[in-house]
Order: sequence, then C-alpha cells, then structure tokens
Amino acid sequence: MPTKIEWTDETWNPVTGCVKISPGCKHCYAEKFAERFRGVVMPNKKLHVFHDGFDPTLRPERVREPLTWKTPRMVFVNSMSDLFGEFVPDDFLASVFDVMRETPQHTYQVLTKRADRLERWTRRAPWLFKAKHIWLGVSVEDRKYGVPRIAHLRGAVAGTRFLSVEPLLEDVGALDLRRIDWVIVGGESGPRARPMEEAWVRSLRDQCVSAGVAFFFKQWGGVQKHRTGRMLEGRTWDQFPTRGRADGGVQRQNDRQLHARA
Repeated sequence: MPTKIEWTDETWNPVTGCVKISPGCKHCYAEKFAERFRGVVMPNKKLHVFHDGFDPTLRPERVREPLTWKTPRMVFVNSMSDLFGEFVPDDFLASVFDVMRETPQHTYQVLTKRADRLERWTRRAPWLFKAKHIWLGVSVEDRKYGVPRIAHLRGAVAGTRFLSVEPLLEDVGALDLRRIDWVIVGGESGPRARPMEEAWVRSLRDQCVSAGVAFFFKQWGGVQKHRTGRMLEGRTWDQFPTRGRADGGVQRQNDRQLHARA
C-alpha cells in the first residue's frame, strides 16, 4: 500500500497487530489506527482486516504480494506490526523472507524491537549477507531499551543495517556505528507526543557525518508535526544507503553532501 512515510514508497503487512515491549511503543500509531476499527464490519477490505483491532494476526494471503508488483519500489515491511514478534512462527517468518529473496528488484526495510530474535534468526540464513536489497534495522528510542539493540543488529547476518531512532525520547549518547549503514531520526507526533531536544538530534547527525553513515531526519514531531517540519539547522537531511546495484533495481543515492554542514 502506498504510504506517506518519508523514507519509503510502499508498506507491506503480512502480519498486523503487536504487543508493546518498551517505552517507544507507548503511543503506537499502528495500534491507534487499528483499534479504531475493532468490531466494525466495513465494505472496505483493506480496513476490514482490523476487525480484531491490534491483536497480532498472520495474513498469509498477503505474503506473495510483492511478486505481483510490476515496478521496483522501496518497501517498509510490517509497518503495522513487528515481523520478529514472538507471535510470528519461524516458518511464517521464513516464508516472508523467501519472497524478499525472490524479488531483488525491490528494496525491503525490516524494522524490529525484537533485536535478539533478529540476530538469532538471521544466523540461520547466511544468504542474507549478500542480499543488499534487504535492509534490517532496529528501533533505538532510549539508552535502556534501544541502545542495546544495536549490538544485536551488528551481530545479525545482513547486507544493509539501519537504526530508526524514533521516537527519540532522550539523549542516547555516543553510539557505536560500526557496520551501520543508515540512521533515521525523528520526534514523536500526536496529541501526547513526548518532547525531543534539538541537541539530541544534532549529536546524532554529527556522529553520522563523522562516521560516514547516511543520515535521514524525518521530523520534529509534536502535536502538529506539519508545522514543526523537518528542517535541521537550515536544511533537510534525506540521505539513504546506496543499493550498489547495476541491474536496474531501485537506487536511492546518498545525499552527496555527507560531510556538509549547514
């Protein structure tokens, strides 16, 4: 499904619903959206799948959707759940990755808070090391829960690794960015949004510039995120890791000013 998320083109949800496990989950946008339709019978098939609200649910009928897409696209996998959730059986997880493996013309972005399972599972899939079109990432919202996930990501088998530092809830300090290809940073949005300080964002931007890691600043967030925008010190930061493909697949080159400062 097309999306307004700034760093992707499409969402693909072979699983919907989730279970909260850390402070970053507190104001989950996916839960808020899904619970609006709990118990509602609707003619719109895409919304009717949320009849059970945000209860974790496998959607096997969606697994092979990418095989039907005629043009290459950048795909956020499971925007409405966590693919590595304990409620997703290993065989179902494998079927989703099999489709990603079969469709290298697309770029897949897989984000999880279950970093320990990500590390364990990918070690049984050595082929992922050469799968540059499959980007594996972890959420990093704070020091206690988020930062430790980075070590699990570094230990995972992956061709491309990224961090989603969103919602950024505190100064996460100096991060070990070895073997990290991309960092997304953003503030929380919505009526109960927790504040984010500019100094926290600048610190992460500077660390990425110093390490040569692509940096993407998504938003300041807040109650009205369209007003706060996404400018950081006079410019936008829209860097992406490079696919490095020569076969006509999706390529979004890094912002050429990796080391530029506004």
